[in-house]
Amino acid sequence: MKLLDLASRLGLTMHQSQGRSGIEVSGAYTSDLLSDVMAYGRENNVWITCQTHENIVAVAKLKNLAAIVLVNSRRPDGATLRRAQEESILLYSTSDTAFVVTGKLYNLLNSGTF
Repeated sequence: MKLLDLASRLGLTMHQSQGRSGIEVSGAYTSDLLSDVMAYGRENNVWITCQTHENIVAVAKLKNLAAIVLVNSRRPDGATLRRAQEESILLYSTSDTAFVVTGKLYNLLNSGTF
């Protein structure tokens, strides 16, 4: 599923629009530990996290992730937004918990509905 379609169907709020919105999402990874994402996140995954500091952008760039989804209505600060724009990493947020958005994403990617 294309990232833009996925974000629309999940009702995600976009914070940074410069990025690879037309790419095919390969899966998702949910974690709040940067080292865990560096070890297990895969190219074109959507990363689901509550972390908002600018280091999340560096990890997303390193792993060539499709986007970062911030949960629990969290918003990136100015430094994180600037870094995301510089690195062309898409940032989204949702009011859903990590559990809920992970389940919705799983259903979308595996059955086409949620």
